[in-house]
Amino acid sequence: MSGEQQEIRTDIRKKSFYKEWIEPFLIAAVVALFIRQFVVEAFKIPSGSMIPTLTIGDHLLVNKFVYGPRIPFTDSRIFSGKEPKRGEIIVFKYPENEQKNFIKRVIGLPGDKIQIIDGRLFINDQTVPVSEQGVSSNSDEETGMAFAAKPKMYEEQLGTVQHRLQYLHDQRGYNFGPKLVPLESVFVMGDNRDNSQDSRVWGFVKFNKIIGRALIIYWSWDGNDRWVRWERIGSLIK
Repeated sequence: MSGEQQEIRTDIRKKSFYKEWIEPFLIAAVVALFIRQFVVEAFKIPSGSMIPTLTIGDHLLVNKFVYGPRIPFTDSRIFSGKEPKRGEIIVFKYPENEQKNFIKRVIGLPGDKIQIIDGRLFINDQTVPVSEQGVSSNSDEETGMAFAAKPKMYEEQLGTVQHRLQYLHDQRGYNFGPKLVPLESVFVMGDNRDNSQDSRVWGFVKFNKIIGRALIIYWSWDGNDRWVRWERIGSLIK
């Protein structure tokens, strides 16, 4: 075999290796980056502010396309999608440190008047429907803190969204507001209502700081014992 033929065969092998291994890997990496940037991204819940809806150790997928895909490394959107709705759970840049991402529930929309009177939430002078559901049966880690008394559970109706929330303390005598939600902003709160740093503390979230809407729990485990919470995997977030 001549040296020229050997070079041709070597070249063919190199091209074959590239087409079989390198090219598919590069295509998969580009597709994954595209999906992560514009469509869906994974997040982990590190705190108990959204208990009982989301617990510490939940891993979830966030729909980044629904409000409009963002131009990379900016707060501008390629095009506008839907506007956030009352009751939706959103991930956004923390207003006091945009290097951090927070997750909360949308309570107030632009133009809404938000007020809490003796622990009762009012939107536009109308009390938000809430029904008592007894006390939590979850562990201390799942309820957010170790207390002698278990948190009280409630079911709240925010627009078309019905969801659970909890209180660790008696809310009688607690008052807030009134606050008027500015244009292109939302007022957010955690479902663990008296154990959440949210719009009651640091103000409103602007539309252009919203990353996406929480979609589904794809993995969940106990932070200490590493027990998988099989019953939570695949749960739609609402």
